[in-house]
Amino acid sequence: MSNLAFDVAHLLAGGLVLASFILLYQDRLSGLIHVFALHACLLALSVGWQAWVQQSPHLYLTAVIALAFKAIVIPVSLLRIMRRLGIHRSIDIIGGVGTTMLLGIGLVALSMVVMLRATEFADPLAREDLAFALSVVLLGMLMMVTRRNAVSQVIGFMSLENGLILAAAGAKGMPLVVEISVTFSIVIAFIVIGIFLFRIREHFDTVDVQAIDDLRGERRE
Repeated sequence: MSNLAFDVAHLLAGGLVLASFILLYQDRLSGLIHVFALHACLLALSVGWQAWVQQSPHLYLTAVIALAFKAIVIPVSLLRIMRRLGIHRSIDIIGGVGTTMLLGIGLVALSMVVMLRATEFADPLAREDLAFALSVVLLGMLMMVTRRNAVSQVIGFMSLENGLILAAAGAKGMPLVVEISVTFSIVIAFIVIGIFLFRIREHFDTVDVQAIDDLRGERRE
């Protein structure tokens, strides 16, 4: 494997981790959606590069699906849902941005230490990409935990799934049927979540998780 292939693969995977940090930093919903589109574009580029390095044509189709649905269809749909529901533009971040970023740095360091030791005898390109992928997964989980807005939690879940796809692309020999199944499962989940958000807005007049919990508490009293 040439140094160029190795370096570009790491650049793209590292860019995905950086985009995850930008997602954590965002406190406005529209900016969060646009950054997620960038996140998905980087995923598509990374998977496409893996397709070229591994000489795996089926990964090109995976990259196209990720680009079409995650970078275009889903962000555009989320922006329309945001406007349709009249969702407020600011996002409450539990603990603040600074604390969240520090936790994110700690999770990335942990994932690097754990994954590089666990895959010591694996292919060098694969083990580095798996470490980056685990970082993306953990940062997505952190975003879901630290956000109170339901839409931002959905984006956190989808960024987590991007990390899983990155890991799958780095592991040679993953069947195409599994990749398509994962992708369309997320699309179906997104449609269901969109309908669910409309129902939340209809009944509670908000999609803020904390506000919904407070309202439920008042009704119980």
